[in-house]
Amino acid sequence: MQISDKYDALIAKREKMEGDINYDNDPIIKDMVDLLTNNIEETIAFLENGCSEKQYVWMSEIFDEIAERTKSKDFINTLRKVSLKYPKATDEYNIGFFIDSAEEFTE
Repeated sequence: MQISDKYDALIAKREKMEGDINYDNDPIIKDMVDLLTNNIEETIAFLENGCSEKQYVWMSEIFDEIAERTKSKDFINTLRKVSLKYPKATDEYNIGFFIDSAEEFTE
């Protein structure tokens, strides 16, 4: 199963969550972060080649966790490229702010 399929299954579970989310302890969030940090090169390739706008938007809520765990500047650079691919979503969800915030974990 490809990263995209696994991630879509997690997004489907995440969409059903309501209320305040505990990003440190929620099992769905943990599974998302684990999936996307297990092989950061694979995640970067996914972002560059197959990530849908919906996947990108959902990922934005865990950019910090991914960056903190991987310390990957390539991840941040790739997010900036994807933000140009989906400018409407980037503006609507203030994703530029989340990218900037995540970048602090790579310094």
